[in-house]
Amino acid sequence: MAAGVGTESFSARTRKSAHRARIALRKSGVDYFRGDGSDWIALAGLLLTVPAIVLGTIVSPVWCAPAMLVLPIVAGGLLLRPASLLGLYAAAAGGLIVESVALGPYAGGPATVTPGTVLTVAACGFFGLIIAQFRARVGVPWRRGGTMLFDLRERIRVQSALPRLPKNWHSEMALRPAGGQSFSGDFVVAARTNGGRTLEVVLTDVSGKGMDAASRALLLSGAFGGLLGSLPPHGFLPAANGYLLRQDWEEGFATSIHLVLDLDSGDYELLSAGHLPALQLHAGSGRWEEKSGEGPLLGVYDGAQFDSCKGSLEPGDVLMLFTDGLVEASGRDIAEGIDRLTGEADRYVSCGFQGAAWHLIEAVAKDVNDDRALLLICHDA
Repeated sequence: MAAGVGTESFSARTRKSAHRARIALRKSGVDYFRGDGSDWIALAGLLLTVPAIVLGTIVSPVWCAPAMLVLPIVAGGLLLRPASLLGLYAAAAGGLIVESVALGPYAGGPATVTPGTVLTVAACGFFGLIIAQFRARVGVPWRRGGTMLFDLRERIRVQSALPRLPKNWHSEMALRPAGGQSFSGDFVVAARTNGGRTLEVVLTDVSGKGMDAASRALLLSGAFGGLLGSLPPHGFLPAANGYLLRQDWEEGFATSIHLVLDLDSGDYELLSAGHLPALQLHAGSGRWEEKSGEGPLLGVYDGAQFDSCKGSLEPGDVLMLFTDGLVEASGRDIAEGIDRLTGEADRYVSCGFQGAAWHLIEAVAKDVNDDRALLLICHDA
């Protein structure tokens, strides 16, 4: 009986040890992939290239020049942490000394370790160390800096995705940042509330443009996405205004328009915080009508009031929400920009607005150096 207990205890200990080893290995692999793990593998590989380059220089100095030591130094600046980078620099300096001893005394020719060679290698090392220290200071993972920016862009894109609507409704969103960048100060958050019978959409334009506004847009899109649907429709903009005020940003204001649409009846309510009016196409008359609530900019003062505007989308009607980059330009009145937008949109009345959002931005504001966003909601006939 005691032997059986001992056997079971040994088996249990073995399983626990194997489980701990798997967990440790998995954690090490995840940390390495994310850039949080040790960089000893990259350091070891780069250290091995130093004697290989030195040997190649001694054997064939014409084909393997002494200045080739800058190659592991440049790679180290992109891959290694500052402490590891100093070790690589010490190895490269030792390699230069070995090359100078092996190739000297110098009587001229291409295979010489000149002061210019030393300065070239030292300058590359200096700039590589600055890059590594900056990366370490801001906390960007040493292999995942570009991937992290890509992830941030994808998170903004996912947060701006519109929920699926019933078959008699169509919605689409087009977003084009300023200067062809990947990040924008315009964003959309949307959700179906009230058991899926109501569509709530918030289009926001953060002050600034492009990369300057992207970080604030990312923070606000997450906060607004959490508020949307958690509060009654009339409580969203006051809560968003209070959140923006608490950030105490120097350039912290934003405009926003909040649409609350009943998907059963087509009735809607618009609440605006200093945003441009929405445009509704009435299928019966073929005319566009401006629809907007009243309210101040978000983040200006506490206790702001936001009055709503009500309307209804009949079958065949279209509602268009957009930011100022689409209709505003220097030397041109906003009313002219809105007229141009509606004129281009009239071309889609007969054939339908599927896929029209991106083409409207291209037609109206293709070369505008500002963030542009356009949201279309169509009640299919």
